[in-house]
Amino acid sequence: MNDLTEKKCYQLAPDLTICRIVNGMWQVAGGHGYIDSESAIADMMKYHDAGFTSWDLADIYGPAEDFIGQFRRRLLTLKGKQELDRIQALTKWVPQPGRITRSIANESIERSLRRMNVSSIDLLQFHWWDYNNPYYMDALKYLSDLQDEGIIRHIGLTNFDTERLQIMMDSDLQIVSNQVQYSIIDRRPEVKMIPFCLDHNIHLLSYGSLCGGLMSERYLGRKPPSAAELDTLSLRKYKKMIDTWGGWNLFQELLSTLKGIAQKHNVSIANVASRYILAKPAVAGVIIGVRLGIVNHRNSNEQTFNFSLDKSDCDAIDAVCTKTNNLFDIIGDCGDEYR
Repeated sequence: MNDLTEKKCYQLAPDLTICRIVNGMWQVAGGHGYIDSESAIADMMKYHDAGFTSWDLADIYGPAEDFIGQFRRRLLTLKGKQELDRIQALTKWVPQPGRITRSIANESIERSLRRMNVSSIDLLQFHWWDYNNPYYMDALKYLSDLQDEGIIRHIGLTNFDTERLQIMMDSDLQIVSNQVQYSIIDRRPEVKMIPFCLDHNIHLLSYGSLCGGLMSERYLGRKPPSAAELDTLSLRKYKKMIDTWGGWNLFQELLSTLKGIAQKHNVSIANVASRYILAKPAVAGVIIGVRLGIVNHRNSNEQTFNFSLDKSDCDAIDAVCTKTNNLFDIIGDCGDEYR
């Protein structure tokens, strides 16, 4: 690989390399505007051709797994198996907490295989809503059995905390990744999660690095957006996080700092925000949502790999962050906002 390819890619496991910017498909699940399936598949082809071949999705993200299946069939027809093999589809299994049997696990994974038109899943990321319900360990055992059968290549997690990861390590489960919220705003992973992951060779897939689009020039120098202006689920979610973090005025100070750094490197605020997280220990990639057929960020995302932040850049960002509330104290460890 050349230097640029190495910057753009990350070896998540010996047999699984992903793009460091992963296309997030939560945005096709609803709450981010109407997604036309034909326009979505055409847009997926453009992301693929631009080198963004890794997709993050879930069984509960509306038609996301179906879109992957349709995209794979079209890619095979148009460009052949060699191009098909470049795709990494990282899906999730998100069951309702309750008693999980082997047949429930098998049927759920078989459904994802059918929808995605694959014979095995590159990375199956498991999410569980309720720690008080103990069946998540049973579910992970069944997933491990499916991994032994070759149906799942690797097992990851979504929004699990460090305490639960320790339980899994004590049970000799093979976990390669944990997907967590991690941004300049939300630095909770740095408290417990990253040290633990470094000790156990677990990689982080980070979402929310752009705060749903709030971390951009569009919101620099603006008053707080009204409820009507927060017209996607992402914007509403991350505006609440900013309010908890330190409020809109402090966020404006951060955006101004990021803008100065962006101008220095001739990139965007979003590029700086992504680059900052990509440089953190244990981070394999950042997930940037794609509103397929509505908004195109391919060219902007590409710029993330064309520069590096120096110490003065990071010091300037960190100086703003010393003025914030402690989200770990307020919310808890990674994923605790969901429980």
